[in-house]
Amino acid sequence: MVDNDRLLIQILLLALLGAGLWVMAPFISALLWGAILAFASWPLMRFLTRVLGGRETLAAGLLTSAWILIVALPLVWLGFNLADHIRDATLFVRDVQVDGLPDAPLWLVDIPLVGERMASWWSSLDQQGAALLASVKPYLGQVGNWLLARSAQIGSGVLELTLSLVFVFFFYRDGPRLSAFVLRLLHRLTGERAEYYLNLVAGTVQRVVNGVIGTAAAQALLALIGFLIAGVPGAIVLGLITFMLSLIPMGPPLAWLPVTGWLIWKGDYGMAIFMGIWGTFVISGVDNVLKPYLISRGGDLPLVIVLLGVFGGLIAFGFIGLFIGPTLLAIGYSLLLDWSRNVQPTPTA
Repeated sequence: MVDNDRLLIQILLLALLGAGLWVMAPFISALLWGAILAFASWPLMRFLTRVLGGRETLAAGLLTSAWILIVALPLVWLGFNLADHIRDATLFVRDVQVDGLPDAPLWLVDIPLVGERMASWWSSLDQQGAALLASVKPYLGQVGNWLLARSAQIGSGVLELTLSLVFVFFFYRDGPRLSAFVLRLLHRLTGERAEYYLNLVAGTVQRVVNGVIGTAAAQALLALIGFLIAGVPGAIVLGLITFMLSLIPMGPPLAWLPVTGWLIWKGDYGMAIFMGIWGTFVISGVDNVLKPYLISRGGDLPLVIVLLGVFGGLIAFGFIGLFIGPTLLAIGYSLLLDWSRNVQPTPTA
């Protein structure tokens, strides 16, 4: 009877755990972002707590407010601007469906070698009018729906960012207690190796954060050099925008592609070609080399594990997978190593 009671209690506990995870499922991504941000900036939190005489709540509030001013507001502004541009593009697609193509831009004719041919091709497309629109109308509708979906994703990303900054306050304030709770759970699961696995997770996340921020800083510096060489006004501001965009996958082209287009519009074709080559092979290319190196540096994980974790995590989980992927593979790799080392040799006859 006692065993039946214990089994019933275990079933109820599992059901309660499943119900709790179900309730928290919509906020898992924001919770992970808050935990990663709090962990990456924890030395700053400890320093601020010492300066304020041990008042953890005040230190957490000040540091969270600083993150809102430094990170959230610029990203929210950028997100709303991107959403406006997507909305303008959607309206343009609808106008093309109704009124046809606008007149060819003047700068199109000035392009060497191919300008006149492209302008005549543009005019022929406009003259064909109804037949062309009838053939491409279904595709234009799909493009419009795709743009609207991207706008909705930007809005959900802004909301997720806001929630993560709310959660980071509680991670700051209750960090030591949460760490002790996680350590007790790991002791129950893994015994003496609990601190090793906790340090493994902490070190992996720290290296990933350093790799992401270090790569973003390198891309921003290279972009600034390219903007200065091309003579683009506001190069420092564009460099800061490149740094923020480098924190998201495929973000840097959103900074240097418009600059390349502006150079073409101004008629500076030589610098436009330079900016396109510099952006493709230097600014965007450094991400594939520097980020895996910084993540693997200082750890005993093979580089192939880090690469698989970074790219596989991005494919499986999105941008948050950049942190989850290497961490999961690092823990799995260490568990397999421990298991293989602790296997007793089979006695021979």
